[in-house]
Amino acid sequence: MGVELSLLVWSVVLTLAQMLVAGIGANTQVGLTALAGNREDLPAITGWAGRAKRAHANMLENLVLFAALVLVAHVAGKTNAMTALGAQLFFWSRLAYAVIYVAGIPWLRTLVWFVSLIGLVLILLQLI
Repeated sequence: MGVELSLLVWSVVLTLAQMLVAGIGANTQVGLTALAGNREDLPAITGWAGRAKRAHANMLENLVLFAALVLVAHVAGKTNAMTALGAQLFFWSRLAYAVIYVAGIPWLRTLVWFVSLIGLVLILLQLI
């Protein structure tokens, strides 16, 4: 398995970890009974738990793009050093993004998100 596919798998692992952290955070604020229900009138999840929830949602949005690009590059036989670099930039910046977002560091979070975007663009440029 190439670097890009390996990092896609690790990105899924990261997304699952973010889901668990967000779930734990929500549980600490509203409790398991509220989360197990239909979630109507659920109070807002705030603080680090809210940031964890938003970081997870952002990862889901970006994972779709990353997966599509990596899978197309793999199937098309277009993987190379640039797609590997793009995948590495994406994964490591998304890992940093998750930690930075939960910690509540806004400008650094935005910078790291932009690095992950550069990773996506590097892969995309190999396909167009």
